[in-house]
Amino acid sequence: MASIIYTHTDEAPMLATASLLPIVKAFASKAGVQVETRDISLAARIVAAFSDLLPESQRERDALAELGILTHDPSANIIKLPNISASLPQLVAAIKELQELGFDLPDYPESPRSDAERDIRTRYDAVKGSAVNPVLREGNSDRRAPQAVKNYAKAHPHAMGTWSTESRTHVATMTSGDFRANELSVTIEADSTVDYVLVAEDGSESVLKAAMPVLAGEILDSTVMSAQALDEFLAEQVQIAKHDDLLFSAHLKATMMKVSDPIIFGHVVRAFFAQTFATYGADLDSAGLSANNGLGAILAGLDALPNGEAIRDSFEREMAAGPRLAMVNSEKGITNLHVPSDVIIDASMPAMIRNSGQMWGADGKPADTLAVIPDSSYAGVYEVVIEDCKVHGAFDPATMGTVPNVGLMAQKAEEYGSHDKTFEITQAGRIDVRLADGSVVMSQPVAAGDIFRSCQAKDAAIRDWVALAVRRARLSSTPAVFWLDPERAHDRQIRAKVERYLAEENTDGLDIRIMSPREATQFSIDRARRGDNTISVTGNVLRDYLTDLFPIMELGTSAKMLSIVPLMAGGGLFETGAGGSAPKHVQQLIAENYLRWDSLGEFLALAESLRQLARFDGNHRADLLADTLDAATEKLLNEGKSPARKLGSIDNRGSHAWIAIWWAQALAEQQDDAELAAAFANAAEQLAANAEQIERELIEVQGQPVDIGGYYRPDEAKVAAVMRPSATLNAIIDGLAQ
Repeated sequence: MASIIYTHTDEAPMLATASLLPIVKAFASKAGVQVETRDISLAARIVAAFSDLLPESQRERDALAELGILTHDPSANIIKLPNISASLPQLVAAIKELQELGFDLPDYPESPRSDAERDIRTRYDAVKGSAVNPVLREGNSDRRAPQAVKNYAKAHPHAMGTWSTESRTHVATMTSGDFRANELSVTIEADSTVDYVLVAEDGSESVLKAAMPVLAGEILDSTVMSAQALDEFLAEQVQIAKHDDLLFSAHLKATMMKVSDPIIFGHVVRAFFAQTFATYGADLDSAGLSANNGLGAILAGLDALPNGEAIRDSFEREMAAGPRLAMVNSEKGITNLHVPSDVIIDASMPAMIRNSGQMWGADGKPADTLAVIPDSSYAGVYEVVIEDCKVHGAFDPATMGTVPNVGLMAQKAEEYGSHDKTFEITQAGRIDVRLADGSVVMSQPVAAGDIFRSCQAKDAAIRDWVALAVRRARLSSTPAVFWLDPERAHDRQIRAKVERYLAEENTDGLDIRIMSPREATQFSIDRARRGDNTISVTGNVLRDYLTDLFPIMELGTSAKMLSIVPLMAGGGLFETGAGGSAPKHVQQLIAENYLRWDSLGEFLALAESLRQLARFDGNHRADLLADTLDAATEKLLNEGKSPARKLGSIDNRGSHAWIAIWWAQALAEQQDDAELAAAFANAAEQLAANAEQIERELIEVQGQPVDIGGYYRPDEAKVAAVMRPSATLNAIIDGLAQ
């Protein structure tokens, strides 16, 4: 019998799972549906990476690797919750917590000097960044707002900031020397391998990556970010922000682009504090305090330096003399440059656009902002939206159309697959990309400090992506637009394949177009303002950006999107929304026992997972569970029982209780399976009769700090006690499970 695999992850989704999963398992058991868990949290991935070196009692299975194998099985049915895509500071913090719990783990070697330290660094680096998604996403992405969610958003529109035609907020991006400008791309003609070779100016060679397999028809790219061009651009933007009295903000993707973007972030920090680094840079380097890890990590380490106070004073003087700096948390003094993973572009830019085009200053007030997006590949998308809002005002969630996405990401397509092919260059020369026969397919001139990056997109993944886009356009009777930039070498290669594979599909009566990202953005938002829908068909990075940008405008959050990954082998991966807000929710829970995390994404994903199981196993009861869960979810929205913003209201746990109440009721009242209805009759009656008592028990515990025993590897018993505080609800659910 096929099972549903429910992933155990991190932060707020992990906490929510402790409350929701007992309900899910109890309901599923009555329909003969087995629900299993796999721990793919950051802590679990760290322990698994070192299990062969740990004492027997500390070893743990590599659940992520197991799930990666499962994705190639037609029976695969995985519900994937948001997990930490760890920046280096997060990774180091997780290691420290595990060490304090007794795990015999080595420290992260910043500058490995031996083979053993290089092995440790390699293991840890494999856990960093977006390590989970490339393993599980063996299919392309279908993300959209379910109709019930969209209807609710229109009937109960979320607040949007008012835009002024006088807004001075704008995007600054590079015009030369960046990844977009320097991109090269080829389509591989036959199966082979490639080597990435750094050829120094004196002719000496060093292999950066050897014998990487490539397949016939695969698209292979290479590109370089010039360190000199980047530094000149950043220095100019610091001066512009100061002269124009704008908040200075940087927007990158230091999690997904786990090698390149932390380096770029470090350049931003050094540009903003140019004098401090000119004076004390060598001292900071010798102490291992890297700008790549952010200002916060540097400041935290200054106490250990003999001249730490002098360096701290220099940072403070330069902060006061420079442009005003955008804040992540004004009350706590956390700036835009404190932590690289705090300024994730796909979350930070939509939040700014929603907030009248403003970010928060150190004074706690919103202000017009200079949004610095160094690489110009997709900066134009945000630029178009900002300029449109200046002219036409904020979007209206009550009337606007929707922009679902079909995203290319299968088989590690595009930048998600680039981490092992991203290098900070140590000496001037060129990088040759050579096939096994020695022929050079691409060559990039480089200087010391430049960032080289390469990525792949396999032919089978592209063909599947095109077919999925056509299928979604036909099923939804919606125009579909491929977002491809004619000035990018990669996109020209992709376009040739798109045109070829579209010709093989039945597109009669469909409106399918190819536009540049800037044109596609304007086309989509013009239609959205008229209330019309448009499917965006994009590559991997734009998939990530747009499935936050448009949902945040439409729904107030990207967590309410339905995210389905039809696996190429026939199974299904069901994702539950974005986790960008997860850390703040954990902080609030610990401070006042209130979890604002919304599990709507989990409800939506579970329903689709149950339908997938029904199709594979022929279990009609799984279909009934799905249909009744959808009915309960729609009632939850309409009755306003999603987590509220204010302490003293129902939170995440309360929404789970109401889902259980209405799900049981719908199952007890359905007419298609009398035996199943009878199985839920008693629980439905008890839940309904005790609804007020259950809600009261869940609210009464709020307002006091709680202890969950850790952040990255919390104590399971403590988490369960915090997340299941209603004895009445627990008794009914546990009784149903029996």
